[in-house]
Amino acid sequence: MIKTLLFIGMGSFIGGVSRYLLSHFFQDMTKNPFPIGTLVVNIAGCFIIGLLYGLFERGNLMNSNLRLFLTVGFCGGFTTFSTFIGENFQLIRSDNFFYFLLYLTVSIVGGYLLLYLGYSLIKLIQI
Repeated sequence: MIKTLLFIGMGSFIGGVSRYLLSHFFQDMTKNPFPIGTLVVNIAGCFIIGLLYGLFERGNLMNSNLRLFLTVGFCGGFTTFSTFIGENFQLIRSDNFFYFLLYLTVSIVGGYLLLYLGYSLIKLIQI
């Protein structure tokens, strides 16, 4: 278990640093308030996780630790959006349309509502 956690942690570190560098690179190029850096990272992460899923289906090309390093670790550290999209993809592929719609809706609507709730609660606190 410790070995698996180390693989995931190393991947997360590399993915997080990569996200920061790539996002800032694109954002600094545009000098625009539109979050192009985050958009590029999210879309690139989806492409990368799609490539990985395709490789995994070709056979036993990678051991489980390398798979976890790349998906949960690197892609999860690079952008959780790629993991979110990947999980939705897996739900569609397995014909779980109800769970796909539930997960999609609750994640987006619930996520935004909870962000707003957290923000509003902090605004109410007098420091």
